[in-house]
Amino acid sequence: MKKFSISDIEGLIGIKAHTIRAWEVRYGLVPPKRTPTNIRYYDEEDLKMLLNIVALNENGYKISKIAKMGHQQISELVTQLKTDWNNDSVQMLNLSNAAITYNEEVFSEILAGCIAEMGLIKTMDTVLFPFMKRVGMLWQTGTIDPSHEHFASNLIRDRIIVEIDKLNKPEKKDPKRFLLFLPEAEMHETGLLFARYLLKKCGHETLYLGSEIPYADLKKVVESYKPDYSFIVLTSLNLGKDINKIIGKVMDNLNVPLLVAGSLISEFDILVQDQLTPLKNVCDMVEFLEDL
Repeated sequence: MKKFSISDIEGLIGIKAHTIRAWEVRYGLVPPKRTPTNIRYYDEEDLKMLLNIVALNENGYKISKIAKMGHQQISELVTQLKTDWNNDSVQMLNLSNAAITYNEEVFSEILAGCIAEMGLIKTMDTVLFPFMKRVGMLWQTGTIDPSHEHFASNLIRDRIIVEIDKLNKPEKKDPKRFLLFLPEAEMHETGLLFARYLLKKCGHETLYLGSEIPYADLKKVVESYKPDYSFIVLTSLNLGKDINKIIGKVMDNLNVPLLVAGSLISEFDILVQDQLTPLKNVCDMVEFLEDL
């Protein structure tokens, strides 16, 4: 069973370490276990209980009241909250718990429920993109294993593909052609697949190349496909901080307008260039594509 430090727990549940210790001291909530050498740690059951406590607390239950409840009552109340698909904080916590325990059935159920209730666009904006950003940070800090990130991102990827296949492409008077790809060293396809969903929903044409496309291949593809726009998504922290250098390399090998989305676009200052349009969030993406 995996062991978590209090700093791990802080990242996983989004509550400061001093608050967790205060809950323990004042109310006896989820006391940590200790190794033979007296090092404090939490196990997966402790994490699950803390996630449940946070879910209740964020939905109006005072910690003092939660502390008087038994584990069964807490679990039952959280189960009732799980069907509130519009509650993004609860669903993010539920996704975190399902990912950490590799529970594919529960993870898929949450995805299906949120999308059925809110649609894919709102689900991506309020639940999945914030969730994946948190997962990426926890992976980088070693709080969770890379396998947890791969587990979650692959299930999300599969679900977006299902939603793409379900779309009936509308007739559009003047559809544009989009070249969708990820540049070298970028592997995360979630945002790019979502862009493909939006484009199909708007009636545009797409050529989807996927991840880690060599810069040298781009000119050949552009000459053959003749896109009106190209579209990339930058989210990987492995790309480093010089995002403008990466964008510049892409543009050096293209002669068509470039749309750039992804979490890194909102974190760094993007240099203004001709034929470059940064899309900082889901609203930007939707508005730009719908207005074409």
